[in-house]
Amino acid sequence: MRFCRLPILCVLVILSFYTRAQQPVSLSPAVQKYVRVNAPRVVLEHVRVIDGSGQAPLENQNVVIEGGKITAVQPGSDATAGSGITVLDLHGYTVMPGIVGMHNHLFYVARPDDDSEWKFEPPVLVPQMTFSAPRLYLAGGVTTMRTTGSVETYTDLNLKQAIDEGKLPGPHIDVTGPYLDGPNSYFLQMHPLSGPDESRQMVEYWADRGVTSFKAYMNITRAELKAAIDAAHKRGIKVTGHLCSVTYKEAAELGIDDLEHGFFVNTQLDPDKKPDVCSESQGAYTMEHMPANGPEAKDLIDTLIKHHVAITSTLPVFESGGIPGRPPLQQRVLDVMTAEAREAYLYNRERPANMKPPKADWPMLFKRDMELEREFAQAGGLLLAGPDPTGNGGVVPGFGDHREIELLVEAGFSPVEAIKIATLNGAIYQGKQDQIGTIAAGKNADLLIIKGDPASHISDVENVEIVFKDGIGYDSQKLIDSVKGRYGAY
Repeated sequence: MRFCRLPILCVLVILSFYTRAQQPVSLSPAVQKYVRVNAPRVVLEHVRVIDGSGQAPLENQNVVIEGGKITAVQPGSDATAGSGITVLDLHGYTVMPGIVGMHNHLFYVARPDDDSEWKFEPPVLVPQMTFSAPRLYLAGGVTTMRTTGSVETYTDLNLKQAIDEGKLPGPHIDVTGPYLDGPNSYFLQMHPLSGPDESRQMVEYWADRGVTSFKAYMNITRAELKAAIDAAHKRGIKVTGHLCSVTYKEAAELGIDDLEHGFFVNTQLDPDKKPDVCSESQGAYTMEHMPANGPEAKDLIDTLIKHHVAITSTLPVFESGGIPGRPPLQQRVLDVMTAEAREAYLYNRERPANMKPPKADWPMLFKRDMELEREFAQAGGLLLAGPDPTGNGGVVPGFGDHREIELLVEAGFSPVEAIKIATLNGAIYQGKQDQIGTIAAGKNADLLIIKGDPASHISDVENVEIVFKDGIGYDSQKLIDSVKGRYGAY
């Protein structure tokens, strides 16, 4: 309170803040109809607790929620319901922290007139999913998310405010600003930077309007990236990147905070790589020639850790983009899509017979990325999780977050380690580990109730029934039902 020169002013400011912080949000009728549990005191009785720390589950526990907070985690006992007290008997269920999604878009990638021959009309578009995506995230147990690049930034900021005010259902949102990209972007809706000055100006403009993170994209130059990083850091804001024109080592040395897509888009070994220009293979060559136990990988990982650079794993988008027959078809995913989105997804799963096979051995690259992510985490790096839900390819909000956790287990992490990556690690990156990310007394009651035991069968993570956000329990199935046939439209 350095600004408080008068003691009485300090007291009034503190009391005002405390009063605002304690006032419960009034939920609109549009939100209330998805609420399943809302009581002054809630007891989750006889439940298995996966606390998000990476430790073994605690069996037969009672978790007590009051005033939007976890007030106790204690040995299981029979609680008594009463006035203002709701008791949920959860024998056979698991509670885990709300997912902290670190690559979770609010748009869908659309290729006009996409067909079975993989032909479409330009331009590729990214329509906003302001209605369906927040509901699907919350239904899947994502209670906090980063948009990781926005197309309609004002819309995202207004959506965040509406959710925070209880007017619309959805998770807590870290709004990432517009993509910071150079010319020749894949998406027509992205603005090309003219140089470092405009990069700095974009960061300052959007930071003034409430954006809380930024993302650099494939065609940014090193000078533009450096200008963005410096401007963001002056505001206490972090920068991540899906890069190509800039290599991972270059970005780390420039001060970037996070790199997206595991190790798939690092271009440092690509033979045609020129300074500030994206290479033809966009990192596939580097991945192929960088085994996890090799000297180049060790040097890169050492550099990333030395510079405190996190890595965001986005395995689902790569699984669906290049491995035949994967992921397994799920009816729940198909059901939420529009007919057009469903058709595009099914076309995308089958490579046309007359199309040449890809130059790269994609299953090998997918396995290689898993190995590099695991090596990075074992060396002490901060690995984050997010599905990159762009719809085409079947990566859908919420459902894609479940698949990311399952694929981390396939990569060699234990189920509780994978859950930690998807919960606590994201909280640590955001500096919110004292509020979210694990289940402990005093933390926000952001939790999901799962039928089954993900610690033994990681696929049980899909069986979400109730999602608590700020102590209010939302009905997962009702949220999903509200968007059936809508994802891909709005």
